[in-house]
Amino acid sequence: MLGLQTYASSSEGESDHEDTASAAKSESSTPIPDHLLPVDKTHSLSNSIAVCAAPTVIPLGASAVPRTLDPTLKEVTYNPRYEEMYAPVKGPEHPDLTMQQRAPRNTLAGYVEKAHINAFEFENQRRTFHTYGYALDPSVDEQADGQSFVGDLQSAYDDNGKTVFEAPKAKKLRKQEKNDNPEDIEGFLGPWGKFENEVSVAKPNEQERAELDELLSKRHKRGRIPEDKPLEEKSTLHIKDAYDYQGRSYLHAPHDLGVNLRSNAPPPKCFLPKAHIHTWSGHNKGISSIRWFPKTAHLLLSGSMDCRVKLWEVYGDRRCIRTFSGHRQAIKDIAWNNRGTNFLSASYDRYIKLWDAETGDVVSRFTTRKMPFCVKFHPDNSKQHLFVAGTSDKKIICWDTRSGDIVQEYDRHLGSVSTITFVDDNRRFVTTSDDKSMRIWEWDIPVDMKYIADPTMHSMPAVTLAPNGKWMACQSLDNKIVIFSALNRFKMNRKKTFTGHMVSGYACQLDFSPDMSYLVSGDGDGKCYIWDWKTTKMYKKWQAHDGVCISALWHPHEASKVVTAGWDGQIKYWD
Repeated sequence: MLGLQTYASSSEGESDHEDTASAAKSESSTPIPDHLLPVDKTHSLSNSIAVCAAPTVIPLGASAVPRTLDPTLKEVTYNPRYEEMYAPVKGPEHPDLTMQQRAPRNTLAGYVEKAHINAFEFENQRRTFHTYGYALDPSVDEQADGQSFVGDLQSAYDDNGKTVFEAPKAKKLRKQEKNDNPEDIEGFLGPWGKFENEVSVAKPNEQERAELDELLSKRHKRGRIPEDKPLEEKSTLHIKDAYDYQGRSYLHAPHDLGVNLRSNAPPPKCFLPKAHIHTWSGHNKGISSIRWFPKTAHLLLSGSMDCRVKLWEVYGDRRCIRTFSGHRQAIKDIAWNNRGTNFLSASYDRYIKLWDAETGDVVSRFTTRKMPFCVKFHPDNSKQHLFVAGTSDKKIICWDTRSGDIVQEYDRHLGSVSTITFVDDNRRFVTTSDDKSMRIWEWDIPVDMKYIADPTMHSMPAVTLAPNGKWMACQSLDNKIVIFSALNRFKMNRKKTFTGHMVSGYACQLDFSPDMSYLVSGDGDGKCYIWDWKTTKMYKKWQAHDGVCISALWHPHEASKVVTAGWDGQIKYWD
């Protein structure tokens, strides 16, 4: 290499090489290859190439560049700093992550470390557990004495923890009567033969019988709800003219009001109510439910927490007509039948009672010893003897009022049932529950045909069907009113959501205007809200009650009249 460097480097050397080359040519007549001849000075590159002898140095600021540490490395050849070890894997660190989200993980649930265990030992303990019911505790370190077991500890200590490969003593099996002869039809036992000395019927002696009776009586006494003396079921008539000159009762709708109460057509256009025109007061405690008289709405029924149900006039003097008393605890829900001759009252005293609206008598009583949260008559005229009730034990129970028997039970919900709504020409009904789900049922088929549940859904304790039967408005406890289709798919309409009110924790009943222009609802602060149905825009809100405004209903034949009920014990009429 040194010879090649000095090759053709100086003039003296070049002349010497020329002399030797010429001498060689002269001495030998054989030609010399061109690559062995000295390079001509004119063609040499040594005069044109400039060699840079500057050393390679680290540029300024390079020491501030952090080193990256591969998280998959098993061994690190240098001592990394704290910032390098706990730096984010890729890119800048997310500022909003929690400590749990920042933690490294190699599976969806967390970080799994590989554990090394002898394959034979694992199989040995697995077989031992399946055969004898015990195995060594895998959570104990290797330094333990090997006396920590899981499973059947008594068998483990009796066998000194021996495994299947160490063959503990064979357990003595009871002898079994055998008769495997298939020709013996009467005496054939097969694998179902009794063991020797087996007693098939255990009859307690007198002492055991006494102890058993005492135990059962205690259990029965503990589980039994104490019954008070029968409560007097009575009704009080507050008006003198219960019948008119033609012998018609107050259930008969008047004709001289300027409004056709028997019309099936809604008002052509509805308007927002502007003034408070009347207050019905007579309940001592908050009101839980109000219902219009079916079809005509010339009467109003209210159930209260003072254990009473009252019937009010909507037109004329707007008097309290009758008070029905017969429950021990607060009324939860009320429901009319189609004709308006009877109504149901569901109470926290676990009873549902069927009342005659004209005479005030109790026709029937129904109970399953569970609290009923909602009641509803079947809307078909041919099925007016059937009603359904959602109870606190997650069931929907159907009763027959003629016999008083339970004719069907729908038991699929995971929480107490809040509402029952009939849809699709009364062939189906929709229920909501505290389990934050909605189920759709075919009538008289106790298996739900559709189950609607979503992680974003909340409990919906109040549901109202639209007048056209196509939509259901559901009061959701995340302070929203959500709309579901009431036909076929029962899909949530995510474009129609009504917000602005505060109903979290309250089952505030809502209603549509008869022409479906508006949606009205109360809220937990005592306000009443009205939204536009098409645009979901809030049109009006006002302070209606001092406490919770638990219910708001639009009159089905009046264009701008709304009734609200609150926990202040008052029912207010707005126009």
